[in-house]
Amino acid sequence: MTDDGSECWDESATAVTGCERCPALVESRSRMVNGVGPTDADLLFVGEAPGANEDEQGEPFVGRSGDVLDEGLRDVGLARQDVRITNCVRCRPPENRDPTTDERANCRGYLDREIAAVDPELVITLGKVPAELLLDRSVAVTSEAGDIDDLTVDESTWQVLLCVHPAATLYDPSQQDAFDAALQTAVEYAGDGGQSTFGEF
Repeated sequence: MTDDGSECWDESATAVTGCERCPALVESRSRMVNGVGPTDADLLFVGEAPGANEDEQGEPFVGRSGDVLDEGLRDVGLARQDVRITNCVRCRPPENRDPTTDERANCRGYLDREIAAVDPELVITLGKVPAELLLDRSVAVTSEAGDIDDLTVDESTWQVLLCVHPAATLYDPSQQDAFDAALQTAVEYAGDGGQSTFGEF
């Protein structure tokens, strides 16, 4: 197996197929959950890993967290189909635990390839895990939400906007303002970008 996972990468579909790098995740998953949305989206949202609903439906951010994200997007004049949504890890961890450091590392090449393929105006990390993975540093999401940092992959650089995880607003309503503000920043940063609903609001 090559280090970058290219043997599992479907360029035409911007998807990973048949990866078996993480035995615990292979055992736990019912399917791989690849990114969804336009492959030329201006905004690319990155979450942590699929949960039970995502594993069942084969799409990231469905269920309660997905509802929060969808509502937040609508509030800033976007629809789910206008943006790209993916995860750091493409297989559901057992018992919905956090993906391990090794599991994140095993999937990192796939995420880097997806970011390069989509080439978004802005990458938005949803929660601590994707922020720390992409920025390779400790992140205090609550205090850093709304901040923009740089991500460099293979000599290409993208802007990364830190955002609290949608689920955080369910457990701690005080996080709602930070979540909403980050989404508003994302829209303002990306401009109209040619996305279909930007100009309708």
